[in-house]
Amino acid sequence: MASAAAKKDLTFGYITPGPDTWYKRDVDGFTLAAQMLGIKTVVLNSDYDVQKEVSNIESLVTQGVDGMAVFSFNQQGAIIAAKKCKDANIPIVTVDNCGQALNSPAGGDIVAAIDFDWKAMGKTYADYLAEKYPGKKVALITGLLEHLPVQLITGAMKERMKELGKNEIVAVRDGKYNPSVAVNQAQDLIQSGVKFDVLWVMNEDMAAAIIRYLKSQGILEQYIVIAQNGSPVGLPLVQNGELNYTISSSPGWEGMVACLALYRNASGDSKDVRQQIMLPVIPITKGTVLDKALAVPWEYDPVWIKLTKQYFPALGAYLPDKAPQS
Repeated sequence: MASAAAKKDLTFGYITPGPDTWYKRDVDGFTLAAQMLGIKTVVLNSDYDVQKEVSNIESLVTQGVDGMAVFSFNQQGAIIAAKKCKDANIPIVTVDNCGQALNSPAGGDIVAAIDFDWKAMGKTYADYLAEKYPGKKVALITGLLEHLPVQLITGAMKERMKELGKNEIVAVRDGKYNPSVAVNQAQDLIQSGVKFDVLWVMNEDMAAAIIRYLKSQGILEQYIVIAQNGSPVGLPLVQNGELNYTISSSPGWEGMVACLALYRNASGDSKDVRQQIMLPVIPITKGTVLDKALAVPWEYDPVWIKLTKQYFPALGAYLPDKAPQS
């Protein structure tokens, strides 16, 4: 395989949806992989503004980037980017789009959709609860209910729970990815008299706030709290036993994989398109929380290189065996 140095100088553009930590870490992973490959990057932030996102896409096309990654906060954004990139003959990958843009008319030219497997996660939660806590009733505090990953993860959980017949979802509340909203929802659930044993929370910022609330009321031990992310906020809570279980989703590693998939095409090594690249579902419990190959760090760690080589060998081939010294 030709080395990065043997290729022409490349510039990749990355459009990020907003300033949240998750998006920032995804950018970090993408730009780090680009740096390792000697690729320049242009990162534009859409600040959750539809018009700004379209302008950002057009700006990268005008600049003549050699590849584009788009992480859109709305379904249409990735489709617009795919169409404009197709017209300009620029390879594109979508990030966290749940493959939606692949099904659009312009989707045939998308190199890859890089995603977490939300359906597999939902099934994994249901399997865990059936095995560890059969008979326990479950309440869900989700992210935005209209957000597709929320629908995929909760839908798969419900379906698998029905199949297994061991647990029942008794309430679903919209936490809006907002810790204070999530706390209000938890408080309302408890005060409404709905009987539940397990509180499943869509991310660990919300879960941490709910755990603080339950502790302040002296009722934390009455509930089993599980979450999703494997974030710097969540891991200490798993370690001390306040968060029972979570699933690792490192946005930084996702960004690295997105860059490598884009490079494989832009460099001419592969002309594969319409690839659905799913990062693995890796559960985290108190017993595994210190293993970085399972609790994958959000910020760069050499384990990203090892995991990329393990799960995506064709992409991992571009990475050094040892991480560069920062």
